[in-house]
Amino acid sequence: MALFLNEDDVRQLLTMPLAIEAVEEAHKELSLARGIDIPRQRTRLPQTALHILQGALPGRDAIGYKAYTSNRSGVRFLVHVFSASSGVLRAVLEADTLGMMRTGAASGVATRWLARPDAEVMGVFGAGWQAEGNVTAIAAVRKLRKVKVFARNAERLAAFCTKMSGHLGLDVVPAASPEETVRGSDIVSTITTAVTPLFDAAWLSPGTHINAAGSNSLIRREIGEDVLKVCRPIVVDSIDTALKEAGDLLPLLEKGRLGERQLVELGDVILGRHPGRRTPEDMTLFESQGLAIQDISLAVRLEALAREQGRGVELPYGD
Repeated sequence: MALFLNEDDVRQLLTMPLAIEAVEEAHKELSLARGIDIPRQRTRLPQTALHILQGALPGRDAIGYKAYTSNRSGVRFLVHVFSASSGVLRAVLEADTLGMMRTGAASGVATRWLARPDAEVMGVFGAGWQAEGNVTAIAAVRKLRKVKVFARNAERLAAFCTKMSGHLGLDVVPAASPEETVRGSDIVSTITTAVTPLFDAAWLSPGTHINAAGSNSLIRREIGEDVLKVCRPIVVDSIDTALKEAGDLLPLLEKGRLGERQLVELGDVILGRHPGRRTPEDMTLFESQGLAIQDISLAVRLEALAREQGRGVELPYGD
């Protein structure tokens, strides 16, 4: 019988190491042509938009999709996983927490492969739900000494720093300005809804790694052209998806100031097909849009854990 896991089930089962493992495997499978990922499709109405991401991991006997609606009242996420061999429904998962963790995990995987091994200071733009996953993932792959966070809402910023300091046992502190956030940081993560670039390239130190995780549509921009010019390589989760919705990259691609061949898929770095960082002074960038197979790879692991532990509810349909 198909299994339904609600948000509480997911929270009880999910850890960041598990999410990082799942996301890394998904990228390997994609680059080995053993996984399929379809870029996000959107249906828009004045009040509500429906977003659907589809993919398959035959090695995990999984094919499925994540669908979510966005409305002024909130965002609602569900992941559906079917057996790739039989077509039978395997699991349905509420996916707010799942999505937050896998988004953070993608930056964690990129940081593992692109940031300097001795990186210890992190600068973060954003103090929301997604930023929690991002900082947690980076702390899982690098021994951080300090995290500086910048956000426009001072009250939310203070609460975020207090929460993450306690959660991670790290020095997580508010930054007074975007420049303070970036200067002296070995890793910079952006996870906002910004429509204009957040910082200047001149503030970056040699060897910085950047995770840009908020710009997944043409109207959003976190990273400016000056930063893109100094970053090599520019790594994406999927070239097909980046060419469709990477708001940081699309204006430059359209103008011919950035070429498609300059983009490197994360899976190719993991597999050693591209060297990624070449020197300690390189400035590297990961542009994260999010892939269905990241969700699916994590969902099948949660399904297996739930069945082992007797969690979830069996659904009366899908056979």
